[in-house]
Amino acid sequence: MNSHDNALVQAINRRSFLGGAAGVGSAALASLLDADFARGADIPRPALPAPKTDRWPGVVNPLHFAPKAKRLIYLYMAGGPSHLETLDHKPKLAQMSGQPMPGSFTAGMPIAQLQGQKLNCFAPQHAFKKYGKSGQEICEIFPEIGSVADELCIIRSMVTEAINHDPAHTYMNTGTTISGRPAMGSWINYGLGSENQDLPGFVVLASFGKFGQAQPISARQWHSGFLPSRFQGVQFQSKGDPVLYVREPKGIDRERQHDVVSAVQRLNALETAETNDPEILTRISAYETAFRMQASVPELMDISNEPKHILEMYGTQGGDGSFASNCLLARRLAERGVRFIQLYHKDWDHHGNLKNDIAGTAKEVDRGAAALLKDLKQRDMLKDTLVIWGGEFGRTPMAQGNGRDHHMKGFSIWMAGGGIKPGISYGATDELGYASVENVVHVNDLHATILNRFGIDHKRLTYKFQGRDFRLTDIAGNPVKAIMA
Repeated sequence: MNSHDNALVQAINRRSFLGGAAGVGSAALASLLDADFARGADIPRPALPAPKTDRWPGVVNPLHFAPKAKRLIYLYMAGGPSHLETLDHKPKLAQMSGQPMPGSFTAGMPIAQLQGQKLNCFAPQHAFKKYGKSGQEICEIFPEIGSVADELCIIRSMVTEAINHDPAHTYMNTGTTISGRPAMGSWINYGLGSENQDLPGFVVLASFGKFGQAQPISARQWHSGFLPSRFQGVQFQSKGDPVLYVREPKGIDRERQHDVVSAVQRLNALETAETNDPEILTRISAYETAFRMQASVPELMDISNEPKHILEMYGTQGGDGSFASNCLLARRLAERGVRFIQLYHKDWDHHGNLKNDIAGTAKEVDRGAAALLKDLKQRDMLKDTLVIWGGEFGRTPMAQGNGRDHHMKGFSIWMAGGGIKPGISYGATDELGYASVENVVHVNDLHATILNRFGIDHKRLTYKFQGRDFRLTDIAGNPVKAIMA
């Protein structure tokens, strides 16, 4: 060892080693520095503080007003479903098909990929029907969703601020196009806490279709941003083990694993006492949750006790990676107290071949979504489970070949359960489906409404970061009281 190396070794003491390492690595480094520790000598040691393991109670405690929803299942149709072939019937657009789009609609307006091109009206590619006692108008390619029309509140006047996929996903999930802000599920878990200590409070599942362009979804869409990382979403895999390494390693039983976790937690607690770093508390919580998930996740995934008629209703045997399978898993997560469950189906970007492809995509989600509502209702869970179906934006009434381009000026979603009026339609676009013109609902308004149903005043759920009080709805948003039960 040369003099330079010797000086370096002398400069690094035991405390700096322990402070710079984490988890099991801390124990390994400590053993290198302490021969008695390495030999397992029984020498007196000061007791380390026990990690704090209390369940997060939420910062909105007590709630601002009586809640109607306890949990949310967000059926996220990634890619931008065309409202004109799903939930917004436009006979006038059919009459004008092939004719130039009136300039009064499009002059000076942002258009994604149709800039400078000839803008012609493009008729709805599938017929609409009236469903249920409420007479809700829904496209005929959704017969199963039509069968639960009386449970739905259809909003036909949504608007957003972004016209391309990633920023539009970011806006729908976080209330801003600025990347790095907390996701809606993170805000809700920060505000309310989770009802289940053995599973994450925010779970994400994804399925892939066969008919549209599957746009990538970044993990930023379920990140906790500047909130503590304990509130970020956890993506479960749709096939096989939902969480990697959830099973115990060969030759290691649960008791031995518990010993390892306990030792790591004590080291992390020591570091917390030295540094007062809140992220170490998050690490402690993550280790504990991961250990408990090794027992809770296999039980969650075991659908052998699901009745045959339930599996037939969803149209899946589970574990096949389909949207229907994820809907069944979402119900099981909801039963176990998971606060926010988000199901992405990546098959809605229909720039071409719209007639055939949207019918195929609709079939991929129709049965599962309807089964989820029926299943929740028969278990008396729909009344306090808020379910939302929709994407990041809509599609243009103008043709893009035989498809439609991105559109942010008007689109549709539906909501059900969780304190939302059933069997109603709210808002409207103009006669060609271009812009929302009646009872316009901005994404910030949607977020304010969601928080309201959980008993939260959106203006009062804030987090100070870089000197400013941030919130999910940024500086806008009003709850849509007309749709509240």
